[in-house]
Amino acid sequence: MAYIPLVLVLGIVAWFVISYNKLVRFRNQIKNAWHQIDVQLRRRYDLIPNLVEVVKDYMAYEQETLTKVIEARGAALSAKGPAAQAKAEGLLTETLKSLFAVVEKYPELKANQNVASLQEELTGTENKISFARQFYNDSVMTYNNAIQSIPTNFIASFFNFSREAYFETEPESRAVPKASLR
Repeated sequence: MAYIPLVLVLGIVAWFVISYNKLVRFRNQIKNAWHQIDVQLRRRYDLIPNLVEVVKDYMAYEQETLTKVIEARGAALSAKGPAAQAKAEGLLTETLKSLFAVVEKYPELKANQNVASLQEELTGTENKISFARQFYNDSVMTYNNAIQSIPTNFIASFFNFSREAYFETEPESRAVPKASLR
């Protein structure tokens, strides 16, 4: 009978340690996921100047588009945190779409192997970014669920584990593009 309180105390301590370590693992997984996004974004940022350099000679009359791409890249490079990064990435994606639309107007540019290769690399990078964002958001959901669920929410509040933000796209990027055949 004297062992029951000891076993109970050891059980509570074990639960506490396991729960705390689980929260730490989830938080570290979010940090790792964010770093994976950052790696892919850096790759994207490195590809953009090469693309601009290749197309600028062909696009003498489209300097405004190139300037917008360069400015959006600069804003994305300096963005801090998921919310600011998502906003900057949305703007960069839109400017890249407009650049690719302009490229379509120049047959010799569209046929240029360097441009095609860079576009293909950017497309592949965009896919990797998309997967990294999904992993990040899944990690955030798991962590946020853990810190809000009973009984781990007691440990989370005691040790100041706070909710993490999702990497959400801007509402404008969710809009369905309108197609017109006229």
